[in-house]
Amino acid sequence: MTLKMKELPSSERPYEKLEIYGVKKLSNSELLSIIIKNGTKEDSAITLAQKVLSLNKTKNCNDLRFLQDISIEELSKIKGIGKVKAIQIIAACEIAKRISNPINVQKIKMKSSQDVANLLMNELRYEKREVAKIVLLNTKNLIQKIIDISYGGSNFTMLDPKDIFVEAIKIGAPKIIVVHNHPSGDPTPSLEDFELTKRLIEAAKILGLEILDHIVIAEEGCESIMKYINDKR
Repeated sequence: MTLKMKELPSSERPYEKLEIYGVKKLSNSELLSIIIKNGTKEDSAITLAQKVLSLNKTKNCNDLRFLQDISIEELSKIKGIGKVKAIQIIAACEIAKRISNPINVQKIKMKSSQDVANLLMNELRYEKREVAKIVLLNTKNLIQKIIDISYGGSNFTMLDPKDIFVEAIKIGAPKIIVVHNHPSGDPTPSLEDFELTKRLIEAAKILGLEILDHIVIAEEGCESIMKYINDKR
């Protein structure tokens, strides 16, 4: 029989436990139960949280990143998790994701390609869809803008170079770093990645622009395509 929240000792209730011992002392299910807030006649908020966590199909049961990709429909299938609670969970996950992103990327100086990879790693490494971005820099390598150029089902490697350069020309950014992710988890550049990078380098020269690098980000890390190209020279 599941104990109701009010039947637990006060020191074991998530709200009181957080207040007394601090947030780090709470388990994943206890933290999630605070977001869920209310249970049902059959299940406490903690039990509902445990049912949500059981949706994790990864090898690591403590890995909460699966929540970033879960849908309202999937959560709503759990009895006691209605649309409102599902939305609350998804919103909380999005807040956590945005906290890890820099507040303002403008005027951040990039000293190397690794700086760019570090800047976008948290956002892209676990992304389940293919995302491509361009980082536009001025002559002093200060970021002027970061733009999504492909998201979701689009085939990034088939994009016309002009789609990548148009914004750089518009704002007068002479230097560009291209970044995209591999949802497979392996950052090793594909043959198509190499071919696209070479096309971009040549097209950039004609326009008086410079492709500083093309970085691939994945769960297992990141790779610089320019490094591969330079090593072969």
